[in-house]
Amino acid sequence: MILIVDSGSTKSDWIAVDKDGNKMLEKMRTKGLNPEIISEKKMKSIIKDHEDLKANRKLVSHVFFYGAGCGTEKPKGVVQGVLEEVFVNAEVHVHEDTMAAVFSTVNTDTEAAVVCILGTGSNCSYFDGKVLHQRVNSLGYIIMDDASGNYYGKQLIRDYYFNKMPENIRVAFESKYNMDTDYIKYNLYKKPNPNAYLAHFAEFMFLNKDSDYILELIKNGIRQFADTMIFQYAEELKNVPVHFAGSIAYFAKDQIIEVAEEMGFTVGNFERRPIEGLVEFHVKNLK
Repeated sequence: MILIVDSGSTKSDWIAVDKDGNKMLEKMRTKGLNPEIISEKKMKSIIKDHEDLKANRKLVSHVFFYGAGCGTEKPKGVVQGVLEEVFVNAEVHVHEDTMAAVFSTVNTDTEAAVVCILGTGSNCSYFDGKVLHQRVNSLGYIIMDDASGNYYGKQLIRDYYFNKMPENIRVAFESKYNMDTDYIKYNLYKKPNPNAYLAHFAEFMFLNKDSDYILELIKNGIRQFADTMIFQYAEELKNVPVHFAGSIAYFAKDQIIEVAEEMGFTVGNFERRPIEGLVEFHVKNLK
């Protein structure tokens, strides 16, 4: 059994297939396994608490894990150790989540492209057809993650409290969410995964895209992301497309295309859930 995992900060999607790519279990979902946010102990308990993963863990021959927070060797090693301890008979491979975005968006295995992730967090890399190049080391949701779910959640909350929202949007926002000051601070400073808490507000944008305020909020985030991240690869952008993966990118597709035309880069493919494209890739490369 081969397990392919696409793990963000909020959730992890798991697909189990045989060596020919046939599905062996129903698609599974657990909480996110970001080693920068949760402990080894918590990661193990999340996996072992899932009945199908626990029941089949000794049958797994390969694990291909793509995860947020796995961009440097230390956290990558933490995840590797956890997976090897749980799936005792498996050959384990751990990659940063950007590689899942690469393999699910490029048109061929050797296509060069700038590849972006806009989900709970955000990232941007250049894939030269063989090697992934990262020019900005992520410092996480507090300082970076422009145009991500948690970025937009933060902007919405700020605009609400600083009275920057149009009145009709403000009323809709406070009717959908608990905007009590103490409740928000408790979720941000006392509970785990504050980035995921912030990101859950982003849904509001896509339910209210008929608002000029919302459309400008979305585009401003994308402009900032393009300026700080995409244009790190200004020379490469002259010759390659920019692909996007993740839910925020998928639902903001029209605004991304608009900003790309405005700022002068070429948009390529969009993939909401990168894990689907990984099955074919890994099955092919096992043979």
